[in-house]
Amino acid sequence: MSVLVTLAIFPLDKGEELAAYVAKALAVIERSGLPYSLGSMSTCIEGDYDAVMAVVRGCFLALQDCCDRVYMTVALDYRAGENRMHSKVQAVEQMLHGQHN
Repeated sequence: MSVLVTLAIFPLDKGEELAAYVAKALAVIERSGLPYSLGSMSTCIEGDYDAVMAVVRGCFLALQDCCDRVYMTVALDYRAGENRMHSKVQAVEQMLHGQHN
């Protein structure tokens, strides 16, 4: 079962500069080997449900280890098929460019 998950996670007790904490969570995602796409407001991860949820848990634990308060949002989408993270974006871009040509 392949899912797409968007994850936003950061501490609320570390001031305004949070890049180091986001990088700490992203390191967990990278080590997993799952495909992901980093965005300015969240990260999208694609893979087997259990594997993705284990990564989400790992991100939380990585920040819980060094932060007293952690904020996390998770949105999950299941649909049969793989490589949806990129194919969904490509489909919209093709429609957009096809309409303007």
